Amino acid sequence: MVKAIYPGTFDPVTNGHVDMVERAARMFDEVIVAVVQTTSKVLMFSGEERVEMFRKTVSHVHNAQVTGYEGLTVEFAKEHGAGVIVRGLRIGSDFDYEREMALMNRDIGDVETACLLSSLEYQYVSSSRVKEIAALGADVSRLVPENVLAPLLLKLRSAGSQ
Repeated sequence: MVKAIYPGTFDPVTNGHVDMVERAARMFDEVIVAVVQTTSKVLMFSGEERVEMFRKTVSHVHNAQVTGYEGLTVEFAKEHGAGVIVRGLRIGSDFDYEREMALMNRDIGDVETACLLSSLEYQYVSSSRVKEIAALGADVSRLVPENVLAPLLLKLRSAGSQ
């Protein structure tokens, strides 16, 4: 049985993230979506909110589960018996970053990395970009899952009123 993890901050979950989980679930026996709880990034949603949003979003993927984690990704992978880290590649600069991380993860944790190319319709979609354009009033409904849209807009309204 081959188990993989798909780690990230997912702030917020995008349709590109969902696409990655669905595709990884066809390749691996089990996929654990590992939501980073603490990071140096400024996050809009709490760890609990991000886990819950992703859990609802991929409830239709029977061999996927979602959980939060702290610490090194390779340690999380080893603790859960996952031999593969799934990463998505959107643009050229992603490759350089992911290559370096894959080599480091293999060196310190003996964990392989499987990079999946983003589907064409999600090549330009990132959580940061979604938050940015939604804050400026653009319609992001086709970029995020339905259950993410309302909480995203509510957070943006709350932030704007402060």
